[in-house]
Amino acid sequence: MGYSDLLRSGATPTEVRAFLTEGDSTAITIRLPKNLKEATAEAAELHGMSFSAYIRSCLMAELSRAVDDQ
Repeated sequence: MGYSDLLRSGATPTEVRAFLTEGDSTAITIRLPKNLKEATAEAAELHGMSFSAYIRSCLMAELSRAVDDQ
């Protein structure tokens, strides 16, 4: 079952968050404008997180919001 299947099945926000935290880690490479990367690193630091942890939390919040908006 994938993310879109969860949305179609009417999964709860808790179920979606659990799904998003499962699975093996994978490395990705993305290109960002330098200012965006630096601003994100500063925001992560203000939240007491690493850059990667902050990005993951932002992605999870955005993907979980789709469930709340239904």
